Amino acid sequence: MATQMQSGGAGRSSGRGGHRLSAAFDAVNHLPALSETVARVKQLTAKGGSTTGELTDLIESDTAVTVAVLRAANNGGGPRGRVSSVPDAVDLLKPEGVQSLASRLDTYDLFRSSGSWKLLPERARRHAVATRYAAERIAELSHVADRDELAATALLHDLGRLVLSRLYPDYEEILADGRLTPEERTQRERRELGIDHTLVGGVLARRWGLPPRIASAIERHHSEGATGLAAGVRLGDLIVHQSQGEPVSETALEAMAEVCGLGPNRLRQIVYEFPHAQRTRKIRREPCPLSRRESDALRGLAEGKVYKQIAGEMGLSASTVRTHLHNVYRKIGAADRAQAVLVARDRGWI
Repeated sequence: MATQMQSGGAGRSSGRGGHRLSAAFDAVNHLPALSETVARVKQLTAKGGSTTGELTDLIESDTAVTVAVLRAANNGGGPRGRVSSVPDAVDLLKPEGVQSLASRLDTYDLFRSSGSWKLLPERARRHAVATRYAAERIAELSHVADRDELAATALLHDLGRLVLSRLYPDYEEILADGRLTPEERTQRERRELGIDHTLVGGVLARRWGLPPRIASAIERHHSEGATGLAAGVRLGDLIVHQSQGEPVSETALEAMAEVCGLGPNRLRQIVYEFPHAQRTRKIRREPCPLSRRESDALRGLAEGKVYKQIAGEMGLSASTVRTHLHNVYRKIGAADRAQAVLVARDRGWI
């Protein structure tokens, strides 16, 4: 892969492709963070008593800060490649470690160009955060094993674009082509540049020592055969593009929704609500004791549905749904449906 990338760069730079690629990677290694984010992180950590959830909310509002904490957590002498979420990274680094990292980051102002990057870091940050919101909503309504890992991957999924923007002066033309779907834009990258941003992003994640699952998901987030994390990110990315009035493939939306365990009605619900359904996600700090069926039944209850409606959606009898819900009450120590929903939401299980 590195050979392909270097040869693509070399064709446009008189034999200096390897040097230009290295410089492009180095530029993204020092990606500037939004000054407001850094100031808030410093303020929160300086006052003492900050929680993992509070720090996570701030860090996940900025791609550059997310990159910094994940890189530090995965390259600090501990088990390499095993910290795949911001909450886990914060727990490992502690607030003082996060504060130290934030203090060393280059920054840019919200209303000004950021040096040689111009406005691209802010555009990238906004798209990354929007994709994270969409992916979290997908996780709420589907069966994602690790929502925090999905959030981190969504924030990093388009970092390869930043590398390509440093390598090719005309790359902005590809990004700005509003006639293309995300998949068509990626195909144009391969055709004109000999590489695309998904592959470059995967290389970058591996160079940083991030978990292979994240690197693989970044590489596959525009693939028709995407599964797992890649499917969640791809669906989130498509929803964001659709919400901005950009062309997307309805077939791709439906296919990824199916892979994520979402039926047509749930997909329409997410697309219709986005971005108005954004809300703070509960950080899952303990394993969910509920089975998939029990979680589905409780989720239906949380949406105000009666047993018969839930049973119809799950393809079960009403009595079976009732049994699942009684098992839920027993497992989480809830006296009734209202308490069960509150407990499950508070712990991030639904």
